[in-house]
Amino acid sequence: MRLTILQALFASLLIASASGAGAQQGAAGVARAASAPATTTPATTIALPDPQPTDTNAQRARSQPGNNAPFWRGVHDSGHVPGTVNNLQVGERGELIQPITTYPGTRATTAGEAWRQIRNWWIVPLGGLIILFIVVAVAVYYWIKGPIGAGHEVHTGRVIERFTYFERAVHWTTAITFTVLAVSGIVIAFGKFFLLPILGGTLFGWLTWLLKTLHNFVGPVFAVSAVVMFFTYLHSNWPERSDVKWLLRVGGMLGGETPPSGRFNAGEKIVFWGGLLVLGVAVVVSGFVFDKIVPGLESTRSGMQITHIVHAVFAMLMIAMFIGHAYMGTIGVSGSWQSMKTGYVDEGWAEHHHPLWYDDIKAGKIPAQRTVPPPGREQPAA
Repeated sequence: MRLTILQALFASLLIASASGAGAQQGAAGVARAASAPATTTPATTIALPDPQPTDTNAQRARSQPGNNAPFWRGVHDSGHVPGTVNNLQVGERGELIQPITTYPGTRATTAGEAWRQIRNWWIVPLGGLIILFIVVAVAVYYWIKGPIGAGHEVHTGRVIERFTYFERAVHWTTAITFTVLAVSGIVIAFGKFFLLPILGGTLFGWLTWLLKTLHNFVGPVFAVSAVVMFFTYLHSNWPERSDVKWLLRVGGMLGGETPPSGRFNAGEKIVFWGGLLVLGVAVVVSGFVFDKIVPGLESTRSGMQITHIVHAVFAMLMIAMFIGHAYMGTIGVSGSWQSMKTGYVDEGWAEHHHPLWYDDIKAGKIPAQRTVPPPGREQPAA
């Protein structure tokens, strides 16, 4: 009996402890349920705006992060809708891509690409061919014919002053500066075809940089000397009736005697008016634009592209013309080099090559000696 009562008490204790643990777990469950976040949908939701074609880049970054279409659209349209540079309306005003345009012989494309096409498709190939043709032509002519007048001149021992010291100084200054400009320009335009494979990239880069710098500084010196030369030789280069006959017979280069001419023949006058004046003015003015020494002129890309086309075309024509002039003034005409070296020519040379000038000297219209030599100094021999 006693054992039964003890068993009943032990069972009651077990039931009571089990009930307390269950109550504690239930309370903890209620607390966790109360602290858990609600899973129901909020009453209001903020929706992102749809992308629009007129969005700015900042607006597009919110609606579609990573989509920079407005930025690149602005880059593409900058040739038609100018932007700003540092908030200042100067220069090209943020024009990143130039508008569509065409140059003669190019496709309709952006102005920069059109300039590249006309340079690489037309100016460089045709300019190189023209210069090469002139070099080959004078070489072949000299090989077949030799110098004009060789063996037909009479050496009298009496000299005539053809060029004064000032005239020769002006001529040599113009000739030397032009040669520097021509050589540097040829290397810049064609050097990658015949020098780059030999010198390599590094040495060729330094060479072109040096020649370009020299080109920029020698250009204004040539411009000044060319102006002085024009007015120094102007009085002897006016067209005359005898020039027509000289041109029709091409100065005797095709055979026969040399047509009569004054102090300068028609060929030299063409070089003077066409080369020194027309081509020279175009090259000098465009060169001044490149050097940025024209006051009040903005240096825009479109302006520089057109300037380059003008400069390159007229410069290559000028180089070709002056190659022929240099040939005639050195080995092409017998005795012509001596006249520019010393300033004097023999009377026989003057009578053969420039008979009308020689007749004016004999008639007293032109002095045979324009420079008075210093005391005790004789005239140089022709």
